[in-house]
Amino acid sequence: MSKIDDINRLIIESKLSGEIFTKEISDGHHTFGELYRHRIILFCTLCNLLPEISWKSKKHFDEENDPMFNDSFIAGINTPEGVATYHIKLKYWEMFNIPELERAPKYEQYDSDDVIERVYSLSKIKINNR
Repeated sequence: MSKIDDINRLIIESKLSGEIFTKEISDGHHTFGELYRHRIILFCTLCNLLPEISWKSKKHFDEENDPMFNDSFIAGINTPEGVATYHIKLKYWEMFNIPELERAPKYEQYDSDDVIERVYSLSKIKINNR
């Protein structure tokens, strides 16, 4: 087992026992909580700038077999490479000034690397003369 595996196991055990809150763990510069807030604000800004290709929903495509995470919604943007999404806490719902869908599009088994590539693909196109 590697040191990283040991650290991750210790974090999970400490989180489950209530000894630590993972959002307070830091790399010496930023906490996980700060980095997640940055991600939320950056994605919110991108979606709000491109509302014609963005959406939000409080339900997954198949809510019966894939219920939404507690106290969360899903926000997405339709990129040239495919859909990119993030699950976000409901307290940020009103910040996303984008169309609401009854259900999110069907999940196509993309991963976090795909999301990065898909979001980056937006930097290569012009939308509405921008």
